[in-house]
Amino acid sequence: MPSVDSFSAYWLAEFIRLREAHWGPIEDASETRRARTEGHNFTQRILLRATLLGKRENLDLLIARWSRGARIALLGLIIAAVLAGAGTAMGALGDGGRSVNLLLALVAILGLHGLTFLLWLLSFGIRGHGSWLGQLWLWLTRKLARGPDVALIPRALVDVLGRNGALRWILSSVSHGLWTGAFLTLLLTLLAALSARRYEFNWETTLLSADTFVQLTAVIGWLPGKLGFLMPSADMVRASNGLHAVPESVQALWSSWLIGCVVVYGLLPRLLSLLLSLFMSRRCAAAITLDENLPGYANLRERLQPSSEKIGVDSPAFCGLDASIRSQAGTPGQGAKSLIVGIELPADEPWPPQALAQTIQDAGNIDTREQRMALLDDLQDHAPEKLLAVCDPHQTPDRGTISILTDLAGLARQTRVLLRQDLPGERDARMVAWRSRLGAAGFESRQIYAHRSDALAWLEAQTDE
Repeated sequence: MPSVDSFSAYWLAEFIRLREAHWGPIEDASETRRARTEGHNFTQRILLRATLLGKRENLDLLIARWSRGARIALLGLIIAAVLAGAGTAMGALGDGGRSVNLLLALVAILGLHGLTFLLWLLSFGIRGHGSWLGQLWLWLTRKLARGPDVALIPRALVDVLGRNGALRWILSSVSHGLWTGAFLTLLLTLLAALSARRYEFNWETTLLSADTFVQLTAVIGWLPGKLGFLMPSADMVRASNGLHAVPESVQALWSSWLIGCVVVYGLLPRLLSLLLSLFMSRRCAAAITLDENLPGYANLRERLQPSSEKIGVDSPAFCGLDASIRSQAGTPGQGAKSLIVGIELPADEPWPPQALAQTIQDAGNIDTREQRMALLDDLQDHAPEKLLAVCDPHQTPDRGTISILTDLAGLARQTRVLLRQDLPGERDARMVAWRSRLGAAGFESRQIYAHRSDALAWLEAQTDE
């Protein structure tokens, strides 16, 4: 389960908000009560409710499954970038059978990179992300999402990241990371090819003069030269017009010039931009907040942070009866230490079952959702020592009934369930179903009574079992 203040909690909360907007509210009575008890403010209560619902409905597993698919899509793009880098290098150099036109090779290697990098820089002044590879990755993740619920996961991610600018930097990180991988592969391929084959470099022109290429080579090679890459002299540039044979040392200088240009104008800008994007992504993700006024969140305010509510806990909460029965905060009552309650009993059922001792509090027959909420809210502040829940085994043990029983068990030190015995006991199919469902919910067999006299004797006893 993600921590309340983690990015995963914000993502899960937005996912649940979108899911409830599409498919209607999720039943969350128990989760809402726990969020009110444990959350310090409205935002924390929203996140805690989402975390609890995500765990109960396995929505966190959906996000984890989508995240694995997103990583697979990113891995596929990385492989494509590596292959593209190697292919670009070999396409620019050729097979060594003919001379390499330096300017055409440089444009082939840096042309698309330069255009996309310029558009990314311009995107800071205009609307848009400018990270085309990052948007391609996001598009692929959406295509891989199957099912109505899963399709909401990337949308929730975009909404959360887009509210404080983190989306731009995360998509930029993906884009620059792919370009960085492509340039690393391209450089390794260049070094391998130049080491294994003999290439001849030259410049060709019909309109421009040799002096133009001398100046252009000097301007482009100035910064790589400052970083230690060897640059050809003006005489060497003039001699490399394809009309004269030049020594091997000149070809080596052109190789250094080409590699230096790729490093300085290709790899370094992408690497520095990647580091900046990763830094800003982490910074923006750490500053993510929740917009409490959004539809779906604002509707929870009265339930999670009512204008009038009881606060404070006088003593530690009692331990739950089993790991599947969640223990919730409660304050021991000042009067009766035992409580009896009926759960959806028939209207003609006599209640209480018999005259009760003064130490036993009668909570009545709970039949509506409002009555359930009122009882659970009261027990949240005044937890009984013993609680006896009386159920009708004629009814099917549905999810709602089992849920209220586990909620009650989490608020009392000891809980027992009385299955009103009008049926032939263990041989009855519904009685077996009740015991099976209660056992799966965390109730032990000794906590389930089939005879009223035994259950009431336990409730009236002054000693704990």
